[in-house]
Amino acid sequence: MNNDDRLLQNPVTQLRELKRKTPVAIIGMACILPQASSLQAYWENIIGKVDCITEVPPSRWNIDDYYNPDPGSPDKTYCKRGGFIPEIDFNPMEFGLPPNILEVTDVAQLLAVVVAKQAIKDAGYEQASESIRQRTGVVLGVGGGQKLITPLTSRLQYPIWEKVLKSSGLSDEDTQNTIEKMKLAYIGWEENSFPGMLGNVIAGRIANRLDLGGMNCVVDAACASSLTAVRMGLSELTERRSDMMIVGGVDADNSIFMYMSFSKTPALSKQGQSRPFDAQSDGMMLGEGIGMMVLKRLEDAQADGDRIYATIKGIGTSSDGKYKSIYAPRSSGQALALRRAYQDAGFSPATVGLIEAHGTGTKAGDPTEFAALKEVFSQENPRKETNIKILKRMKLHLKSLPKKPRLGLRNCTPHFGHFKACSLTLLPHSLHAIRAITHDPTIQKRLDD
Repeated sequence: MNNDDRLLQNPVTQLRELKRKTPVAIIGMACILPQASSLQAYWENIIGKVDCITEVPPSRWNIDDYYNPDPGSPDKTYCKRGGFIPEIDFNPMEFGLPPNILEVTDVAQLLAVVVAKQAIKDAGYEQASESIRQRTGVVLGVGGGQKLITPLTSRLQYPIWEKVLKSSGLSDEDTQNTIEKMKLAYIGWEENSFPGMLGNVIAGRIANRLDLGGMNCVVDAACASSLTAVRMGLSELTERRSDMMIVGGVDADNSIFMYMSFSKTPALSKQGQSRPFDAQSDGMMLGEGIGMMVLKRLEDAQADGDRIYATIKGIGTSSDGKYKSIYAPRSSGQALALRRAYQDAGFSPATVGLIEAHGTGTKAGDPTEFAALKEVFSQENPRKETNIKILKRMKLHLKSLPKKPRLGLRNCTPHFGHFKACSLTLLPHSLHAIRAITHDPTIQKRLDD
């Protein structure tokens, strides 16, 4: 038995070969993003160079109550801008939901059903047969808590209110009357409150309302949540447990809780503007968003005559291992994920002409990601040059410079904010000029030109 035969007997190798021989097609897409109620509106914002970062609307939280430009101010956030999805008309009867449960159902669950239905319609399967629905699953990236947790938990603080009110001299009767008035500010606990606030019900409600019989679940991998959902969806398809998968990310929480969390880290921009890969960038901006794709095995999509947006050839994952702190990024860990992705796909990074970066705009995140990209895309490059655009809320060029590979940067895009769970692509124009973090004068001169 030769070495090749031994390798093929290895279960890991067999699975990798199976995935390599089973590319997956993207056949449907839909989204709700800041100032964009649809995929078409999102693209038009991009083409029109619309800056979708705005001040926090009163429907999320009151700026006068919580904003203070001093980062050290207790119980205050120094950021008052972000990306906010527009108001969406939701008809509960369209999805067979009783109107009386809406108050105790998180908006993420409701809007996710809307986007999932749009994605299925875009894929051409709105009227799919039962046999197709039975082998269709849902995996979504869901980061952080859902907004209903805060009011439901706050309502339970009444024993503390009672002690404070009584110690302040109120009578028992006035104390109870005041407590009941305070409770009116929060939604009440009832039989639908628990499922209405759960993140895992986001996928479950889609499967329930769209009558899908495949696996449904959510995954929280922080900023990698949506890509992890894609990874799980690919496994369902390549291992033939499902024939169609809805994958993506859901984050509809730009509440004061999220702003406080990221302010005290601190990770938000004090300038109120995200400038990924800019030497002057000082942090991210938070954004709401829901994005989903419909996936099928390429061979099935071609046989069924589906419209194919793109093909997924491989995906890679990694962890940073033991490092400085729990949220300190490590370039070697990111480089490992990139290498595994191209190994999984079966081709060299040197052959790639377009990639999308994370581009958080943070002082730790950008240099780390930049180093990982430079390491991977400069290696074994026979031309000693790279011309790669990295697209998300920015655009990164690995510019062609003589003698050895170098990296140049150009900002791109309408800013939508940092989606804690979502990721969508294609931002072709520059909205804000940047100063590259490379501090290479040759590169910066080319950027300025």
